[in-house]
Amino acid sequence: MPPALTPSDFLQFDQDQAALGHALFYDTILSGNRNIACAHCHHPDFGTGDGLSLGIGEGGSGLGPERTPGQGASRIAKRIPRNAPGLWNLGARDLQVMFHDGRLSRSEIFGNGFNSPAEEWLPGGLNSLLAAQALFPLVAQFEMAGNPGENEIIGAVHDRIDAAWPILAKRVRTHRDYGVRFVAAFDHIETAEQVTIVEIANALAAFMAIEWTSIDSPFDRYLAGDRSALTAEQAEGMRLFYGKAGCDNCHAGSLLSDQKFHALGLPAFGPGRTRMFDPYARDVGRMGESNRLEDAYAFRTPMLRNVALTAPYGHNGAYPTLEAMVRHHLDPQAARQRWQPQDAHLPPVPWLAATDFVIRSDAREMARQARATPRQRVSLDEVEIARIIAFLESLTGTTVNTTPFGVPLWFTP
Repeated sequence: MPPALTPSDFLQFDQDQAALGHALFYDTILSGNRNIACAHCHHPDFGTGDGLSLGIGEGGSGLGPERTPGQGASRIAKRIPRNAPGLWNLGARDLQVMFHDGRLSRSEIFGNGFNSPAEEWLPGGLNSLLAAQALFPLVAQFEMAGNPGENEIIGAVHDRIDAAWPILAKRVRTHRDYGVRFVAAFDHIETAEQVTIVEIANALAAFMAIEWTSIDSPFDRYLAGDRSALTAEQAEGMRLFYGKAGCDNCHAGSLLSDQKFHALGLPAFGPGRTRMFDPYARDVGRMGESNRLEDAYAFRTPMLRNVALTAPYGHNGAYPTLEAMVRHHLDPQAARQRWQPQDAHLPPVPWLAATDFVIRSDAREMARQARATPRQRVSLDEVEIARIIAFLESLTGTTVNTTPFGVPLWFTP
């Protein structure tokens, strides 16, 4: 059993900076076409995700499962290749890696504290892994930046990844309200002209960390010594989780993640996160970052606090329920065979329909993925499966619906 999480396990952030990050998180000012905010894909109503298997980013409209892909010239050109992850506990001190493929991690390889897609062009002064993470959706074409020819942000990105961040920073600091607030929130900022993308990222990190630190679930209370915090069914599920089912082989430690990468053989669909030389829509997972064959189709072990709120599940949102995801773990090969395209939660996009499941018709790619799918089976009966699910539901925080900031009244999807 892991030790209980306490506030000391989390980085400390400034409340005024967090309040500023709160406003920016829900503001469309950080997107290329000013039409999407961070909150469109990470909304508390959907467990800080979007309720979709694969999201609809820049160019879409609406929120969550009701989001539509837009129309006309500004409609979406591609689904987001991977499921929008939840944002719970991302301010943890022990967190070392982010994104499904781990393309952001703590490292001194480039002299700025991080190994990231921006390499040596990532600016210095970022106060956390979470702050570094906040920068990349802003310059991702299909997430927030927009399509070539639509705005100056995406044009700058195509020149070099760091070229767009100063443009966004200027937008923010010349805003009638934000410039003054940055001066008030950051001690080293004396005039609005000094605000850079670093302060913006640090403010966003402060907000996300304070808003979505969650360590008050029944399981957390149990770890802290309250042996009555779990129901009998949840306690039995916990024993299975840490025993017969072996879930803690990967969901280990206080964060319930070993922060490593494992191939689970999840059913493939969607546009894939393709590499430059990939001829078709596939996602090779960690191998795309490490270039090691042994990392093929492996993805980061997710943390599990509030997992009952964050459906659908898997790096591509293949499974709509916790039960379906648990059953996949028990027998990945059989589950892969049972899976049907209708299990994916994909809002209709007629002009993308032909490619949504095209990868499944590629016999060689499917054979490669099948070879990487674990062959082990865990034998649990229906009662035991229900107990594990009950335990996973005990990871839901008591105060998830009464967070410090909440959704601002002015936010409109």
